Amino acid sequence: MKLIMLGAPGAGKGTQAKLIADKYQIPHISTGDIFRANIKDGTELGMKAKSYMDAGGLVPDELVIDLVVDRLTWEDAKNGYVLDGFPRTIPQAEALTKALAEKGEKIDAAIDIDVPDENIINRMGGRRACVACGATYHIVNIPPKVEGKCDKCGADLILRDDDKPETVKNRLEVYHEQTQPLIDYYKAEGVLKEVDGTVDMNDVFNAIVQILGA
Repeated sequence: MKLIMLGAPGAGKGTQAKLIADKYQIPHISTGDIFRANIKDGTELGMKAKSYMDAGGLVPDELVIDLVVDRLTWEDAKNGYVLDGFPRTIPQAEALTKALAEKGEKIDAAIDIDVPDENIINRMGGRRACVACGATYHIVNIPPKVEGKCDKCGADLILRDDDKPETVKNRLEVYHEQTQPLIDYYKAEGVLKEVDGTVDMNDVFNAIVQILGA
């Protein structure tokens, strides 16, 4: 089962990807994890990626694709995987389709978790992160026991810059411009599956399981 998660920042695709990975016993693969693993292991691809990241630049498409395609050859991915955060652009999607086709493989489903921008801005504005241990909360959905304090270590909770409304709006603009076209791409490929991401996360997961038919 080869899956791709689509959805705007804050739509919950990372959470759903982890749940899918656990249920179907396939790896949850994110580009961030791939970068970190390759850099930690000192691989040639990892060192190339690090040079761009250290300079504050974006890792070029060609290198991202090489890293992802390499990750898909690992033993744990032989029965499938769920890709989270890749592809982000049409060129990345086309390169992935081509790389899989060369091995006689293809993506089984691209799952789009659909959440309106307004919901995402409200949702992310409610997030709080611990300054000490990094634990995350939500003032409505997962509130801490003591307001403004981490349950785990008692340190202060903050609204990260990434979650501030003006930052979220900018991230959504980038998403609509670069990543939204992927929805049309995978629709044309006949593998797009859409779920309502505004409902409870367990209901979202149940809808995905129904789509996957297992």
